[in-house]
Amino acid sequence: MFINFLRNNKIAAGVLTILRLYVGYEFITAGWGKLSSGGFDASGFLAFAVKSATGEHPAVQGWWADFLTNFAIPHVDLFNFLVPVGEFAIGLGLIIGCFTKTATFFALMMNFAFMFSGTTSINPQLVLLSIFIIVAGSNAGRFGLDYFITKFVPKLGEIKQNHRVEKKVA
Repeated sequence: MFINFLRNNKIAAGVLTILRLYVGYEFITAGWGKLSSGGFDASGFLAFAVKSATGEHPAVQGWWADFLTNFAIPHVDLFNFLVPVGEFAIGLGLIIGCFTKTATFFALMMNFAFMFSGTTSINPQLVLLSIFIIVAGSNAGRFGLDYFITKFVPKLGEIKQNHRVEKKVA
């Protein structure tokens, strides 16, 4: 019943728009701050996350520290590019309501990656709000570009009935 409300109700769409704008603002400002500062370097953050995987009560799980050690740190230049550009793109998508579900999915992935790395900050709050947005589906982008995209772009997976191919048995 509540999920149906989130997915179909115009009032819910209005509330979701406010949530979407807030999450988008947080992402776009974080991304822009990194892009406009003249350079972003994730190496210190990654090293601290790996260090946080030790001790009696580690903040970072061992498997995640292994991923950071074996993939993220050796490819830190890739992450130095992906994090600010990704944050900015997610924020832009959410603010204009374009590909809202996709932007929200990547917002969730990025927030979980930060939390796996031992950071809390605003990330749990953004995850909670993003869950409402992604569960609402298309209704979260009703007051945004998604409304126009769904009006003028045929839905994926739609099969035209008049193009059936029948096999002839010889």
